Amino acid sequence: MKKSKAETAETRKRIVQAAADAFRCNGIHATGVAEIMSAAGLTPGGFYRHFASKDHLVAEACAAGMESTLDAMDTSARSGEQAFLDHFEAYIWDKSYRERLVACPLIAMGSELARADVETRRTATRGYRELIDRMARQGTSEEGAAIFAFSAILGALTISRIVDDPELSGRILDETKHHVSEIWPTPHTSKGDAQHGAGDAQSTEWMDDISASVDS
Repeated sequence: MKKSKAETAETRKRIVQAAADAFRCNGIHATGVAEIMSAAGLTPGGFYRHFASKDHLVAEACAAGMESTLDAMDTSARSGEQAFLDHFEAYIWDKSYRERLVACPLIAMGSELARADVETRRTATRGYRELIDRMARQGTSEEGAAIFAFSAILGALTISRIVDDPELSGRILDETKHHVSEIWPTPHTSKGDAQHGAGDAQSTEWMDDISASVDS
């Protein structure tokens, strides 16, 4: 029996979700089509009825992951700036990344996305621009500060996972926390003591536990 358009769309969605989970957990290149289809509860033979290639699926999985990340950020932002910052730490900079998947593709698959095909990189670029835009809206921050903050933390998380020295790994995160919190987010306060008091406390709070990730 031929499936309805709704059923076909739902099957495609299941494949994309299974792929996104597998790519985040095992990496893009280490994950095969058969493994993805099995995780989705389907046979490998049906893959090409939905996607032209694995690269096509990678692009869609990246887009779905970015959409989920950005939607969650928007939801928290509607509850106020502090809610956004709390979410930013807990959802994107996952403190227990060794036990749970990090949702943001830029964090989970960044190094492999750099070697992906043109369409996947275009998708990642679009998601990155939107993420930076949301970060730049917080406090009185500008786009440059948001770009620096995201780039520094992404790099710190990556290197902290590579090194085999727990002490060094923790220091990488601590130093990044210290320097990034000086420029992002810039709180809504006047210049002077107020900015270096309560404002600084607010700007560092969202990263206070980031170093705990190496102890998970």
